[in-house]
Order: sequence, then structure tokens, then C-alpha cells
Amino acid sequence: MSLLLKNATNSIWHAFNALCSDKSGTVVKSKLKVLTANIGTLLDLYGVEKGLEHYRSTADLNFEHFKYYLQKEVFSSLPDTFTLTTIQDFEARVDEVCWLVCKKDLISRDKPLLPDDSVFQLFRVFCMLSDLVQESHETFQVLMHSAEVGKVVSEIVNSVGLEWDAIEFENLSSSVKAFRFGSFLALIETKYFGDGSVETDGLVEAVREIFRTYLQDVLKKGTLMKRGFLLPTLREYWFVLRPTELNYYKSQDERECCGSISLDTQCRVDATSRGMRTQDKAHRLALHTSERTYEFAAYDHRSRLQWISSLHLAIAQSGSREGYQRTLAARRRAQREADALRQSEEHKRRTSQILDMEMTRAQLQAEKIARVAAELQAKELEAVHREEEKRVQMLEETRRTLERLLEEETQAKRDEEIVRNLQGRVLREEMEHREKLERLQEEQKALLELEREKRMEFEKQQQDKEVQLTEAQQRLRHLEEEKQKLDKELRSAQEKITSSEKSKEVLEAKLRVMMPQLKDSGRVCRALSFVPSTKERPAFAEVRSNVSANGVKRSEEAPH
Repeated sequence: MSLLLKNATNSIWHAFNALCSDKSGTVVKSKLKVLTANIGTLLDLYGVEKGLEHYRSTADLNFEHFKYYLQKEVFSSLPDTFTLTTIQDFEARVDEVCWLVCKKDLISRDKPLLPDDSVFQLFRVFCMLSDLVQESHETFQVLMHSAEVGKVVSEIVNSVGLEWDAIEFENLSSSVKAFRFGSFLALIETKYFGDGSVETDGLVEAVREIFRTYLQDVLKKGTLMKRGFLLPTLREYWFVLRPTELNYYKSQDERECCGSISLDTQCRVDATSRGMRTQDKAHRLALHTSERTYEFAAYDHRSRLQWISSLHLAIAQSGSREGYQRTLAARRRAQREADALRQSEEHKRRTSQILDMEMTRAQLQAEKIARVAAELQAKELEAVHREEEKRVQMLEETRRTLERLLEEETQAKRDEEIVRNLQGRVLREEMEHREKLERLQEEQKALLELEREKRMEFEKQQQDKEVQLTEAQQRLRHLEEEKQKLDKELRSAQEKITSSEKSKEVLEAKLRVMMPQLKDSGRVCRALSFVPSTKERPAFAEVRSNVSANGVKRSEEAPH
């Protein structure tokens, strides 16, 4: 009978915890034998404690091992055909035995307000609505969720006529998620009823109603009129509805039971449209069972609808082996677990979103930094490009200057074949270097375009181009030096030509002076023909001057 053990596990744990003197989570087998024997006696099972001596080799057991022993050796001996009423009866017996064991520890408090019977009723309600939570490897704890505590306490507060402050309890439960029985009892006696505003009798009655609602599965209470079987007259009774039976009493104190109607899944309820006499103002309803049909009458239409709904619920729950309130508690527990799982998933989702947002923010920040770095690098590249353009412009100006000088030199030395050849070679070299410079310029432009795509390789290529430019400048300086050297040679040649012309003029002057003395004009003309022209080299001029001088001397000697 695993269902009975499941229902009684929390109360058994309280008894087990009361037997644990050192709070280590284990109890010696001798104490557990007494508890097991008492539980077995209540279940009409005898000698079930004898197996504890041979169960495991240790001298003590933790609660998990003890529960396993009860399941295998005690509760498994019970048949699975017990009805809900029988299961609830056995559960009440086990709870009572466990209460006797742990009563001393649970009822000891500074200012007791409720009597022991009411505390026991709250104990059973607590055990039914609580959960067994494992704190460590060997220790467990029975805790009641704050939502269940709020539900029970609010019903008690409302039943005594006070107003329930849900916001205050939510603030309290935000710090305390679960309650032990001592905290649960202190919350009722101290927090809500410790000021003495409610009489003890009223509080005891409220606790009794809560106990009947949760432990006895009382679905509804109220006054109805029932038609008699022998005398077909309507008589007023106090009815108490449970999932398996409908009991009716003479008064609300429920001391004298006048009868009981068993309910099962074959029963049904009908709402008759015809009412009683006008002066009674009652509305009828019929309950059909396998034995007979019962006819009831309510005092108003609303009450009749409430009883019909409650009877339908009781008939639906009559075939279940688990109590209606336990079913509702299990549903609330499952809903809390689902909500916790959903909140956990929502928290994970939000955490994931926050992480994604942080990663996106970090990526945006990195992209922003990269963009700023790219802009700075682009500015640097633009500055380098402007410098390169300035250098190119300087080279272009230098090239134009060289071309102008080359043109001037070509025009001035057009008649000089050797100088022209030299200048032509220089010009060709300059043109080649200019083409190289233009190619270098184009390559630099291409490299600049390539640098926008490949920024990381720009410095290396820039260094290579600077080396090539340096070499070109060195070559250009070398050519300038050669040009200057050729200019010097040209000036030297021009000076020689000038000196030869001066010599020619001197000779012509001498000849003009000596013309009257000369008789042979042909010789004079012949002598003059040896004077070198300005287009001939200076070396030839010196030779011709010597020849003409010799000719003059000969002409002077001829008359003699």
C-alpha cells in the first residue's frame, strides 16, 4: 500500500526526527523497533519490527533506509483494495501514533494559544500539505510552501471574521519560501492571533473546520430539507458532504447523525424544475443512487445550484483512492513546480538575452573602436598620400625643369655633334628615368588603392617604394653631376672658341695693318683661309693659326 505510506511519510518523519537525539539524521534500531511495532499494530500487522535487526549491518538507520524498510516489510503487506475511507482511517491512526512520539517537541512554546487537540489538527494539515525535502545525504526536512501556508492561514483568518492582508503575507513570504511546523504554528498564534483580538473558542472552531475541510474532505455543509421514505414530508437537516458519503444531522453541532447516503460513480443528480409550495420558497433536487432516489429541497435557487455542483464533484471523486484535498494539493504542487520551471527557463532566457545584449554591445564597441582605428589609419594614409602627391609634384616640377634645361642645352649645342650625342644619351637616360618615375608613380597609386584593401601590408610596401624612390633620386643626382660635368666641358670649349676668335681678330688686325706691304693678295687670302671658324674645335684653331703665321712670314720674305 504505497499510497498510505506516501500520505503518512511526513508524520512518520516527524516521529523519526523526534527519536533522533543527536540531530545526525540517524536513529538507533531499538527506538525504530518500537515505532515500527506501533505502526504495525495499528495496521493489524504484528512482528513487522523483527526484520529491523537483520536489515543492514549498521546499528542505526537514516530516514531513507527506514522508509524503504516500512515500504517493503510493513505497507507492502496491505492489500491494494482499500477504499478511500479505510485509507483515511489508517492514515489518521498512523498520524496519531507519530504525534504521540513528536508531541513533546512540537507543543513546547512560550505562549501557547491553541489547545493540544487543535495543534494536532494543524499538525495533520501541515503534514498533508508539506513536502519532504532532502537537505543532505542523510538528513531530510518537512517543509510547507509559503503559498500553502498563506492559503491555510487566510482561510482561518477569514473564518473568524478578520480581514486577510495578502500584501503583508507576500512581503513575509518573499524572505521565507517554506515553513517548518514550529514556524507555521508560531505564525498563527503570534503573528495573526497573538494580540487577543479573537477568542480562543472561535479560533479552535476555525481550526476544526480547516481540519475537516482538508483531512476529512468535507466538500460542503449546509441546511437542506429531505423528503422522508415512509412519511413523504420534507424535514430540515444539517448535511455534510464528502466524496464518498452524504451525512445528515439534526443540528449543526453534528453530534447526532440521522443517516448516511453512500456515493459512488453510479449516482447522479437531477435538478427538478417544480418547486414546493409557494409559501416555503424551496427548490428541489434529486439524488439517484443504486438503492433509491433521495429528494431534497433548498431554500433558494443559488443554494440549490451550489449543492448540485458539490454533489457532482463528490460523485466524480467517489471512485478515487486519493482524497480530494490531496489531489488539489498535488495539482497546486505540480503548478508551482511548473511555474518554477517556467520562471527558471524565463530567467535563463533573460540571462541569455542579457548575455547576447552584452556580447552585442561589446561587438558594437569593438566595431566602434575598429571604425575609429580605421578612420585614424585612413587619415594617416591620406596624409601619406598627400605627402606622396607633393613628392610627385616636386618630381614633376623637377622633370619639367630638366626637360626645359635639356631643350635649352639641345638648342645651344645643336651644332656640336659630340655634345649632342652626349646630351641625347643624357636625354634618353632622363626619359628612361622619367618613365621609371612615372611607372613608380603609377605603382604607388596602385599600391595606395591596394592599401585601402590591405591595410596590414601598407608599411612594408611603402618602405619598398621609398627605397626605390631614394635610388631614383640618387640616380637623378648622379645624372645632375654628369650634366654639370658636361656643362663645364661645354663652357671650357666655348672659352677656347672665344679665345680663338679673339686670336683671329688680332690676326685680322695685324693683316689689315700689313695689307699695304703685301703684294701678293692671293697669298694673303690664302693665309686668311687658314683662320679656324667658330664651329671647329679649339685644337684645330691653334694649328691653323700657326700655319697662317708661317704663311705671313713667307709672304714678307718673298720680295726680298
